[in-house]
This record gives sequence, C-alpha cells and structure tokens, in this order.
Amino acid sequence: DYRPVLWGLTGPGMGEQRFVPSDQVSAHLQTVIPECDLLVGTEEEIHIAGGSTDTLTALRRLRDLTNGTIVVKRGPMGCAVFDGAIPERIEEGISGPGFPVEVYNVLGAGDAFMAGFLRGWLRDEELTRCCAYANACGALVVSRHGCAPAMPSWEELQFFLKHGATSERVREDAGLEHLHRASTRTRDWPELAVLAFDHRVQFDEIAALHEADQTTQAIRISAFKRLIAAGAKEGAQRDARLGGGMRYGVILDAVEAKKPARRDVDAGASIRYGVILDDRYGEDILPTVTGVGGWVARPVELPGSRPLQFEAVTPPALTLRAWPGEHIAKCLVAWHPHDPAELRARQIDTLRELQQACIATFHELLIEVIPPRDMPADDNTLAEALEQLYAARIRPEWWKLPPAASGAAWNAITRTIQTHDMHCRGVLMLGLEASEAELKRSFAIAAPHPICKGFAVGRSIFADAAAAWFAGSITDEAVVEDIATRYTRLIALWRAARTAAKPARAVQAAA
Repeated sequence: DYRPVLWGLTGPGMGEQRFVPSDQVSAHLQTVIPECDLLVGTEEEIHIAGGSTDTLTALRRLRDLTNGTIVVKRGPMGCAVFDGAIPERIEEGISGPGFPVEVYNVLGAGDAFMAGFLRGWLRDEELTRCCAYANACGALVVSRHGCAPAMPSWEELQFFLKHGATSERVREDAGLEHLHRASTRTRDWPELAVLAFDHRVQFDEIAALHEADQTTQAIRISAFKRLIAAGAKEGAQRDARLGGGMRYGVILDAVEAKKPARRDVDAGASIRYGVILDDRYGEDILPTVTGVGGWVARPVELPGSRPLQFEAVTPPALTLRAWPGEHIAKCLVAWHPHDPAELRARQIDTLRELQQACIATFHELLIEVIPPRDMPADDNTLAEALEQLYAARIRPEWWKLPPAASGAAWNAITRTIQTHDMHCRGVLMLGLEASEAELKRSFAIAAPHPICKGFAVGRSIFADAAAAWFAGSITDEAVVEDIATRYTRLIALWRAARTAAKPARAVQAAA
C-alpha cells in the first residue's frame, strides 16, 4: 500500500499522488519481502517494491527475494498472479479478468480485493478462483458509496459471480442491493415477544373521557406509557428469573451467567424482548428502551389514514436520520387485495418512499397489514395482500399481520414470502385486543410455522389497566404489576405453543 505522502516524498496537500520513485523506499521494502508468502499490489506498488518502473523487471527482482505468490492488481483489467518464474509478458501470468462496473467510489477497493483473494487463498482454492473472489469484491465496493458498509457478504459474492448485475451501475440493481442489505445484517432475532404500545388514537379517546384539557391528556398518556415500559421490563426480567430465557440488557446477562445456556430455539428458549413505541407520547421513554439489547420499532403512519399518510410533516428520510440505527420503522397500512387500483397505487407510492428512506438511512422496515374489517376475508386474503405489495417491489424486513385463522392461511403467507424474499426476517402476529384464550388459540395455529417469529401484542396486555388507571381506580405500582404479569403469561403461552409444535416445525424445516 504505497502512499508517497506518508514517506515524506510529497507535500501534505498531494496525498492523491500515487507514485514517486525512491531508492530508499524500495530498499526498505525489500528487507521485508523475503518474509512474505503473498505479495499483493498495484503496478505502481510492484514498481516501488521491485525498484523499477518496468513491471516485469520489478517482478523478477521480487521473485529473487521470495518464492511467495505475487498478485498484480490491474484495475478494470482484473489481476495477474505469478506463483513461479516470471514470464516474458505479464499477460502470461494466471489471469483474473475484471468485472464491467461503473466506478462510483474508489475507497475500499484494495481492502475488498484483498479480502476476496484471502477468502480463497487461505483455503487453498485454485488461484483463478481466488482472483474471481478478489475482482468481484473490488468491483462491488467501487460500484457503491462507502467503504466498509459496501463490502459484500459471502452469499452476495456467490450470487454476483453466478448472475452478475442487471447494469454496470450496480448500485441501481435493486435485487442485488437488497441481497447486500439482507445478508449483512448484524443482529439476529430468532423469536420475539413484543409489547406494542404505539397506540395514539385509542389513548386520546380514553384520556378524553377523564381529562378535558388536551395538554393534561398528553401528560397523562405519556405517564401511563412509562408504566407500560416499566411493566414490559419487569415482565422480561421475571421471565428470565423463572428460567424462560428472555434477555433484557446487562441485568439479564447477570442472571443468565448463573445458569446453563439454552440453545433450544424451536422450543422458544431464544425469545427476545421488544417494544413498539411512538414519538408522540413516548419520546422520553424511547432512550430507556434503546441500547439494552431489545428490539425497538417506531410508527411513522398517521393513525387511521387511508390512503396511507405519514404522521411527521418532514419527509421520512429526514425523520429517520435522527433515529438511532437500531430503531425499526413500523408502518401500518389498511390494505385489502380488492381495494380499487387507484387506492392501491397511492399507498404503494407512500410505502415506496418509506422503503427508500429506510434504505438510505440504514433502518429496517416493518409493514403492518390489516385488511379493513368491513371487507370479506378468507385464508388467502393476507397472502394476496402481500403478493400485491411484493409485486410492487415492497420488501420489508418484517411483516406484522393479524392472526391467521388456519394453518392453510399460514402456509399461503409462508409461500408468498419465501417466493419473493427468502431473506425476510419473518412475521410478527398482532393481537387486535383479543383475550388470552383467543391468543392461545391463535398461537397454537401459528406456532408450527417458522415464518412466524412471535407476537407484537398491545391492548390485550394493557387495556384493562389503562381503563382503571385513567379512571383513578388503580395505582402506578398495580399497573406495572398487572402489565408484567400479563406480558409474562403471554410469553409462556407462546413458548408452550412453540414447544407443542416442535415436531411439526421439524417436518416443515425438512420439507
């Protein structure tokens, strides 16, 4: 990695100058080269290391110093590799052709090339294959904005080598870019137990029954949401103390350190804590649930809007720029497969704007789809709705769906998602204020289907406590206890359903 400015050969303002001959630099590098098994450099770097501006002469000098493999990077022409004597022409080396891509940004190209080459070389793969890895990695990185975030995953690299890109402007290949995002995620969520309390209209209504002043209503709603957050935390910690395996930040890490690790994902032992919370009444609560290892989503939709509108007056890309990276954008859309085409088109445009904002700001997206209750529904309604959204290239990381009424409905949902996006994180099942008995039945139907990653339930947990608290008939402590108890019971119900469904899940996985 020869940079003349770092050797004092150019002024500080000339860092872009790539080559300045220097006998001193060449002599120093040649004291190191005999220790090397692999040499990789651009033609300029080969020149300085070999002490000659003639590439073949420099290569022969390097060969005198080491028997190691020598790789010459040649930009768009790919690379040439020499593992024996240096031939008469550089083209007679082992050739690794380049890939035709538009160069958008050169930062990280060398690092990507080296990463790709080493991926094969350290595993004793054929040198031609090492070159293919290296050139493809370099091509993908220079075609994108950014350095480390642009590095391809192994899965993405294999796809690119097999299929290429739809355009030399690789960053405009939506499928490849989606694969890049999906295969470089840094957090894993085997299963989730999410307490959703992003409700706004419902809290406005209940607060208005007891408080005339809107400012007081807002203060009371925020106060109650703080109690819900405390109840969620207590419920997660209680589940951990009971050996359930829930995780909540450093407090639970200390608890888990005292008992054997649980690896039984299918039995629901890897359930993670999560919340969905709004900005309007939960702005001061969001920092308390961030950075504790939990799953956090925030709504962006204007409640009740159809066609879909955003609650914030600023464009979603500006809104999301202010969010912590771990926060997920959640958007509820009232959608039915039989909606008028004009309505579907307007909602698609809005969802597409949100998806593009999430991509630009590195946030995951959750889309909640609820068909209007006054429209007919059957086992295929939700699957058809997802099919229409996928057809419009809407591919969120998460779906949040009403409980499917049958295994057949879950099968249809699974087929649709797997057909269009094998990297979808999965589905979270919402509650629609169902009773525990109703949720238990829904859990039993959903549990055999791996695409369902858990639940995101709200009013089923906090509705009774909210009615009592706003009426002044229950204390803060009682609210926290009630919510923690109900949340813990739901976690146990989901875990029991998963355990009972384990044989069926094994059959589905094998299929």
